[in-house]
Amino acid sequence: MPIDHSPKQYMQIVTPDWAKDAVIYQINTRQFTTLGTFNAAQSHFPRLKTLGVDILWIMPIHPIGEKNRKGTLGSPYAVKDYMAVNPEFGDLTAFQDFVSTAHSFGFKVIIDWVCNHSAWDNPLVASHPDWYARDYKGDFTPTPWWDWDDVIDFDYSQKALREYMAMAMRYWVEVADIDGFRCDVAGFVPNDFWSNVRADLDAIKPVFMLAEWESKDLHQNAFDMTYAWSWNEIMHDITCNGQRISKLFKYYSWNEKSYPAEAHRMTFVSNHDKNAWDGTQFEQFKEGLEAAIVLSVIGEGMPLIHNGQEAGETKRLAFFEKDPIHWQAHYIGDLYEKLIALKKSHTALHNAQWGARMIHVPNNQPTRVFSFVRRDSNSQIFVVLNLSDIPLQVSFEGSLFIHQYDSFFEDKKVVFSQNAEMALMPWGYQVYVSNE
Repeated sequence: MPIDHSPKQYMQIVTPDWAKDAVIYQINTRQFTTLGTFNAAQSHFPRLKTLGVDILWIMPIHPIGEKNRKGTLGSPYAVKDYMAVNPEFGDLTAFQDFVSTAHSFGFKVIIDWVCNHSAWDNPLVASHPDWYARDYKGDFTPTPWWDWDDVIDFDYSQKALREYMAMAMRYWVEVADIDGFRCDVAGFVPNDFWSNVRADLDAIKPVFMLAEWESKDLHQNAFDMTYAWSWNEIMHDITCNGQRISKLFKYYSWNEKSYPAEAHRMTFVSNHDKNAWDGTQFEQFKEGLEAAIVLSVIGEGMPLIHNGQEAGETKRLAFFEKDPIHWQAHYIGDLYEKLIALKKSHTALHNAQWGARMIHVPNNQPTRVFSFVRRDSNSQIFVVLNLSDIPLQVSFEGSLFIHQYDSFFEDKKVVFSQNAEMALMPWGYQVYVSNE
């Protein structure tokens, strides 16, 4: 029999088309407002609409375990009851109202789902101890190698556990009308579980699934989007450790060649893990923060905003205590709002298969200046980033960049010819837009 060499469809899920130009926003309900409730969080909806975000990712909504709890209030990722709402935030009715009101603003809502482990005092421990993994001594075990001693691992070889977890996920789509899930440490859970549950959820309504993981295999039949952890780490090394940009070329080459075009990658300069354990956006990216934000929004990928970034977060939010965000108008928020508006108004900047690939524009500063074009039949966007701490005079090679543009950050027109040069300040950036 001849071997079939025809191409196979890698992603057999259908991403909802509302994700085509979407921006995702993470809400830590505990810290989002002084009250720390779902009702209080709704007061931010008009502001978030103006900011331009589309998907609200809510950190775990469930009651938190008390046994081996960390800090005063514990980690939201130590789930005590998958079928209940943390009373710290409100009740089921309050969450349902949060979701329905979010929908009225045009937002989609996804909730954090902690599938790999539970709190020690989750009732499942007593009712189904066989659903949990054991160590060499026969004891329940936290995830090895990490300090996650407030949780214990599930054993996904147990069919009944899989059925229960799938049922619990369906429950929240049916009862609260949520639009999907952000799945914690998704790579620790077998992918066949995720692909089966994705089919279950899509039978109820089209959902959006985000994996906290970077493996391309999770896109097969299961997840729409994976974390671009390596993008974040590379940008951190460039802005904080003086690394040259060669690894950034490697990331985008890897992303283009290894991942299916339909795969969304989440680009971010902060999230709850980064903020709590590694530092604020300013600590993580220093003088290169704005350039990193520009690339996260205008480059390939769906940008994430961690709550408080747009207010110029100045502290690492406490993870196990109450520590409300200090809200204020800030230039970082203005930058995000401006970039998001550009992203939404140009189809070349849309997400995954709806947008255009980045095309490298070579320049005379190949270790320091990152320049590229994204273009389609509607427009062309030319982006130049000085990812170094020295001023540079930059010229470009080839013909791709040659065009007349509107300067996005300056109120003027710019014509790039073959011999065009430009000066960039340390960590400076420019975005040029042509609608011709």
